[in-house]
Amino acid sequence: MLPDGVRLHLHHGPIDLIVWADDAARRVAFDRAIKRFRTILEELVAELPLLRSPAPVAPLGPVARRMARAVNPFAPVFITPMAAVAGAVADEVLAAMAAVSGLSKAWINNGGDVAFHLTRSQTFTAAMPGGSLTIRHSDPSRGLATSGWSGRSQSLGIADAVTVLASTGAEADAAATLIANAVDLPGHPAIARRPATDIKADSDLGQRPVTTAVGPLAGRDTARALDAGLAVADDFVRRGLIHAAHLTLNGATRATLPETADA
Repeated sequence: MLPDGVRLHLHHGPIDLIVWADDAARRVAFDRAIKRFRTILEELVAELPLLRSPAPVAPLGPVARRMARAVNPFAPVFITPMAAVAGAVADEVLAAMAAVSGLSKAWINNGGDVAFHLTRSQTFTAAMPGGSLTIRHSDPSRGLATSGWSGRSQSLGIADAVTVLASTGAEADAAATLIANAVDLPGHPAIARRPATDIKADSDLGQRPVTTAVGPLAGRDTARALDAGLAVADDFVRRGLIHAAHLTLNGATRATLPETADA
């Protein structure tokens, strides 16, 4: 437990979860989370070569299947199931908690990728660049994820942050990765890149150039990069893959917001 007495911290290797549940069922829900969390890393390691392969893929484990379901709709665009791993882990542990009778609200934050459980009358409020967003029980979103070039994952683009709302944490995670990749200015001299495996030897991105620095950009260049990302986000919304996206670069923003959300 964390010092506040209401949040649980679960850590194993690269997985780092902050877990919250409402008072009525907290103890039992936390017990379920701990039990499910114990084997997740081993399950993923058992299928790691496949999970680092481009979609579409068909893995066997429950978390791996969540990852594949999240990324397969984006093929043939290059994406591997690892783009959805943080969200999928959050979804899986949350599903174990949500089975507890009497649990009205819970959430799991896996390094900024969040899955949440809401029953009638419950809401979830998430911090967003420049404000916050409140999700109600009647809204379809149950996952939120953020991606950007300076985050913990490698990016092919230059977005400071792309935050996505989707039906699951895994789906939000995968889409945020691709939208962040699309916020880009190929060949711009202010952007530094290196092959992904030069930075992280086992990167699923292979020799693809990932962003390592973004220098000063003219306003028109910032706008062009954001518009490229927004076009991808709008396409994902039209296809029903996500519910909303918020893009940020150099203090400028673009957004496609859900009609039912309070921004």
